[in-house]
Amino acid sequence: MKTVKISLNSIDRVKSFVNDINRYDCDFDLVSGRYIIDAKSIMGIFSLDLSKPISLNIHADKELDEILEVLKPYIIE
Repeated sequence: MKTVKISLNSIDRVKSFVNDINRYDCDFDLVSGRYIIDAKSIMGIFSLDLSKPISLNIHADKELDEILEVLKPYIIE
C-alpha cells in the first residue's frame, strides 16, 4: 500500500480523478480525519471536506508506478 496526499478542490477535479482511478482494478481509499471512503465513489468524495488535502491509500503493487504517474496532477508534496 502507498499513501499520498491529494487535493480535490473543485467539482471538475473530483470528476476527472474518479474517472482516472476507475481504470484500475485495485482499491483506493480516501482518508479525511476519522472518515475512510471508497475513492471510486463520487458521492463519497463529496461527503468529505475538500478544502483540505486528503490522504489517498493506493492498494496496488503491480501498477503502482503507472497509477502514480496518472495521479500526478492531484498529488501535493
